Amino acid sequence: MSDVGDVSGSQSSASEESGVSRFVEIVKQFRFEAAHLLPNVPEGHKCGRLHGHSFRFELHLSGEADPHTGWLVDFGDISRIVKPLVEKHLDHHYLNDVPGLENPTSENIAIWLWGQLKRKLPALSEVVVHETCTSCCKYRG
Repeated sequence: MSDVGDVSGSQSSASEESGVSRFVEIVKQFRFEAAHLLPNVPEGHKCGRLHGHSFRFELHLSGEADPHTGWLVDFGDISRIVKPLVEKHLDHHYLNDVPGLENPTSENIAIWLWGQLKRKLPALSEVVVHETCTSCCKYRG
């Protein structure tokens, strides 16, 4: 039982030799509070008025887990990349003023996040933006 905690070398090699895939998907969640309005909705639509949301978004990263570390990507590294972006552009901001988010639908926010993050997080495979508890948008690039 002494090798239960060993995730370097021998156990990984045994897994690879036995044909077990090391393909994984990890998910990291973030939150921000923001105001917006949707300028392109029909006259009288409630989303055309200034309002706010407690947004939540998930970043899905996919790929082969490193046989030595056991990780695809360190969750701390993801946070170090994403938190400054959230603080500078999203949290407690008026989204319509953010370049690229002049029409800040959940769909456009997901696409914007992908564009901001894909180069820094090459394993990014999906962005999910939750506008409310019951509504979300998934974007896969």
